[in-house]
Amino acid sequence: MSAPSNSGLTPIHFESAPLRSRIIDAMRQAIELGTLKPGERLVEKDLCVQLNVSRTSLREALRELEGEGVVAQESARGLTVVKISQRDAQNIYRIRADLEALIFEQFLMNANDTELAEAMHLCDAMVLSYETGAFSGIVEAKRRFYDHMCNVADNRVARDLLAKLTLRTAQLRRRSVVRKERQEQSILEITALKEALSSRDVKATRSSARRHVEHAAASALPFATP
Repeated sequence: MSAPSNSGLTPIHFESAPLRSRIIDAMRQAIELGTLKPGERLVEKDLCVQLNVSRTSLREALRELEGEGVVAQESARGLTVVKISQRDAQNIYRIRADLEALIFEQFLMNANDTELAEAMHLCDAMVLSYETGAFSGIVEAKRRFYDHMCNVADNRVARDLLAKLTLRTAQLRRRSVVRKERQEQSILEITALKEALSSRDVKATRSSARRHVEHAAASALPFATP
């Protein structure tokens, strides 16, 4: 099967990673970037063609995404991308604030000078992405930063949980992050976080991490469904 020219998803090419994981990654990216929108019906036949995969493989991946609460069955429309409620979004941001504070604390406990220097470089890359203002660039820069932090923190559980929580609020994040005032605010927050990390100040780092998430919540929650 070949993907149609107007496909919003990238075809899967068979490489070393398990196919189901690759399908899930492609679906998550499409949801995060808004290619698949909240409330949009997921048509298996179309997805199979766009991703160049079998229906069996696709269904396995969709079951996992359904278990994560990212997609859900609606009786009249079938499987759709979930629209997040304001209450769920509030809870996710509260959990994220605690989780990110923990990740950064563990990072400082484990990081050597080289790993800390890489974190500084990734902070600079995030600032540059916000200055550029492209949503996809911001998402990628933040992904690299948080992957590094979780890897050095040696907390795979936190990394997986953070990825799932962030995906659940992707629809809000897209609308919030593109706002110029939020981008300017984020640059100040990342600069403060970089300074705290550079000083290996655990208390200031935890505080900066929480502040970044709390401000993200304040910016995003008005876009949530009541």
